[in-house]
Amino acid sequence: MIALFLLQEVVPAQVITPFSIKPGLIIWTLVVFGILMAILWKFGWPALLKSVEEREARIAKQVADAERANAEAARLLEQHKAALAEARAEAQEIIAVAKNVAQKEREQLLARAREEQEQLLERARRDIEAEKEKAILALRREAVELSIAAATKLVGSNLDNDANRRLVTDYLASLEAKH
Repeated sequence: MIALFLLQEVVPAQVITPFSIKPGLIIWTLVVFGILMAILWKFGWPALLKSVEEREARIAKQVADAERANAEAARLLEQHKAALAEARAEAQEIIAVAKNVAQKEREQLLARAREEQEQLLERARRDIEAEKEKAILALRREAVELSIAAATKLVGSNLDNDANRRLVTDYLASLEAKH
């Protein structure tokens, strides 16, 4: 603008249009453009380059951080998968051990139940045998008493009670031995 104002002062009678070529104006425009380029080259271009380089470095750092985070995430995912597989294996092992323990416990309980059943059956057999013996003894006594009572009535006199008992008991024992 200053150059334009100066040019108007130098050339008072001419009209300036955008399509007219003025050598003085071209020179001044080139000088101003050169000075502006020098100032920009000296102060603007380094700042612009510095800003672009900083942005480039920041982007590179973010990319590197993202790659590191991605690698870390992949490593953690692998660790998680390995831990999950290990936990599943442990769970399967615990289940297998629990099944074995349960099977052994079941077998022990069944064996104990069978043993107790056998003991109860044996005790019941002994009790039945003892009751049978008692019943047989009671029947023998009753038979002896009845035989003695019948013999006493037939004979009409009361013989020695102990001798009569022995006689009938021996007779019943001989009958039992025959059968």
